[in-house]
Order: sequence, then structure tokens, then C-alpha cells
Amino acid sequence: MIVLGIESSCDETGLALYDTQRGLLAHALYSQVAMHEAYGGVVPELASRDHIRRAIPLLEQVLADSGCARGDIDAIAYTQGPGLAGALLVGASVACGLGLALDRPVLGVHHLEGHLLSPLLARDPPAFPFVALLVSGGHTQLMRVDGVGQYALLGETLDDAAGEAFDKSAKLLGLGYPGGPAISRMAEFGDPDVYKLPRPMLHSKDFNFSFSGLKTAVLTVVKTRITNICEQDKANVARAFVDAIVEVLTAKCVSALRHTGLKRLVIAGGVGANRQLREALDAAAEKRHFKVFYPELEFCTDNGAMIAFAGALRLQLNPDAAKRDYAFNVRPRWPLEELGVM
Repeated sequence: MIVLGIESSCDETGLALYDTQRGLLAHALYSQVAMHEAYGGVVPELASRDHIRRAIPLLEQVLADSGCARGDIDAIAYTQGPGLAGALLVGASVACGLGLALDRPVLGVHHLEGHLLSPLLARDPPAFPFVALLVSGGHTQLMRVDGVGQYALLGETLDDAAGEAFDKSAKLLGLGYPGGPAISRMAEFGDPDVYKLPRPMLHSKDFNFSFSGLKTAVLTVVKTRITNICEQDKANVARAFVDAIVEVLTAKCVSALRHTGLKRLVIAGGVGANRQLREALDAAAEKRHFKVFYPELEFCTDNGAMIAFAGALRLQLNPDAAKRDYAFNVRPRWPLEELGVM
């Protein structure tokens, strides 16, 4: 079965073809980062319009790269939510329009489930069950995952997510958009002993997170302790910020593994590409004898491959999950814990 995946939840348009027999056949991605950079963040209306321009050319690209024709597609999976409403509507309409034209079933996929399952696309995929740290955009969650659709929420952020804290703190330091990669690169040149920032909820004895106060601490340092901030000062603040957020994420993951008794940890989402976080988790895994699984770097950020893959897994569990009813709706807010086995 060949599944076409369409991702358009925010500022990246991704399409991919996944074959349940042969694996990932092809994927293509267009990032809108350059367009939104001038505004310091994603402009929803511009994002939606750009998805319209990119979707069909990307479809032609993945068909050409895979050697498939449109008629070879057996089902179409698209991101139904969560995300920006207008951007989601573009992907949903393209999917349902293609489904109608090709007489193929369509399936709405949860964006976060795509991220959660993306490490299974790696050369060394994890087996179920495992603990997953989901750090994607506005979401930071710890989950116990026993199978596709079998997700138990252990803890989540109570305010800003890790990705939001990265972007907002980078903006405070004048590092532009997207902030996460920029602040991580700058942190490599910082002195870890110059600034000490708080580790929110590090000792809360639960699996929840809070990063709003950490962002505020960065603001306080920038406003009150630094005059005419220089590049080295920025690097020192960036290092303090990254060290704080990595320590909290690592400690919570270790606690969740201890609580569940599991020995496999999966990292999913854009922050999963962070080098400092990977180094800290790998060190903790070696010390405490568990194993960490990451998505391939190209699948950490939003992409069509994870949507095609998640759709294929859903259809293998339940072939009737996809419908030929081409009326569609999107779910900009859609808690992952609401998602069961279809």
C-alpha cells in the first residue's frame, strides 16, 4: 500500500510517499523560514498562501523522485491538526481534492502523532513500549507509548513550551527567527559560569514543565545586567539558557523512565535536533543504562514523511480508517491524549 502524506500545519509544506512494503519512497519539503524571518515569526495568512503555491509542485517532485504515477497512490493522509487553521485547510483541501479526483480514500492524521512515530522511520527504530519526550513548537509533553494510538500523558508544560522558550529567548538576544537553532549555536561559545538561570520545576516531583519563568529570567538579565550587550555577553546568556532547559528536560525524562520502569526513551519534534540536549540525554543513558532513540535530523522538523508513515500505520491497524467522504474539517486544537486506536 502506497500512502501519500501531506503536511501543512505551520510554515513548512511537506509531501511524501510511503510504501508499507518498501518503506519511504520519496519526500520533499519547502520551508517558509526566509519569508517569515522579516516579521520575526510566522504570519498565518502568508503561510496559508504559500502552502497553496507549493503543494502541487512538491507532489510532482515526490512522484518523479519515487518513479510512481498518481494512479499508484492507494490512500492519502493529511495533517488535520493541531496547527494554524488556514494552513491546515490548504493541506486538507489538497488531500480531499486529490482523493476525489483519483477515487482514493483520505485520512486525517494528528500532527503530533506524526512526530511521535517519526523515530520509527530511523535505521534503528525503537520497539513499543517506550517513554517519549515530545518537544514540537508549542508542545512539550512526556508520554508513555504502548503502541499506535496507545498514548498516556505523563506530564506537559503548564505555560511556554520548550520550543517557544527557545524562540522567545533568542528574540530577546536579537538572534532573529527561527530562534532555536540560533541560540543553540551561540551557546557553544558561551561561558557556563557567568550566568546562572533558574531550572523551573526541576524538583516538582511530577512530570510537568514550565518555561515561562526561564524566558523572563533571560529578559531580566538582558535588561538589567547588561549595557550595550556584546556578542560574548549574548553567548554567555545563551549558554546559561540552554544549560537550564537541557537540565530540566533530561531530569524529567530520567524520572519518567524510573516511574514507568521502561528502558527506552524516544525524542520527537524540532527540539530533538538540539545538539546539547542529545549530548545530555546520551550521557544520562550511558550512566543509567537506558537507550535513547531520535528521529533522523531531516525528520525532526515538520515533514510529509511522518504524516505518510503515521497514516500508513493507522491503515494497517484499521483499513476502514480512511474514508471516501471528501467533506473535510480541521482541528487547530487537538489534544493528543484524545487520540485512540481508530
